[in-house]
Amino acid sequence: MHIAKQLAVFLDNRPGTLARLADALGEAKINIFAISTSDTVDHTVIRLVVSDYRKAMHVFEEHGTLVVEDDVLIVEGSNRPGQLAQIAHKLAEARINIEYCYSATPEAAKVGLMVLRVSNPAKALKVLNS
Repeated sequence: MHIAKQLAVFLDNRPGTLARLADALGEAKINIFAISTSDTVDHTVIRLVVSDYRKAMHVFEEHGTLVVEDDVLIVEGSNRPGQLAQIAHKLAEARINIEYCYSATPEAAKVGLMVLRVSNPAKALKVLNS
């Protein structure tokens, strides 16, 4: 479990936009560890945790793309029922809000990763490590 930088990239919601973003990161040799997208009628927000967030920010800014960095919590946990409930209860008891989270884990995997945007990442890290 650790705190990482997440990038939020604001792009037009049109075919090929994600492909161009992935091309730019691939050409810069930046690996994507986690990705989430959310859309509106005219734009999409792509949230990324990458291997080199500073370099990725530079790549996006070179292309004139709005990008914002933020701290998120990366939690590795058992891939079993009740894990999210356990995490959410611990954070709620400490009065830490989960603003959003995302994850994907193969069905047969023993462990998985979850990305959490919380109101206080440093405090959340302490609470979940105790």
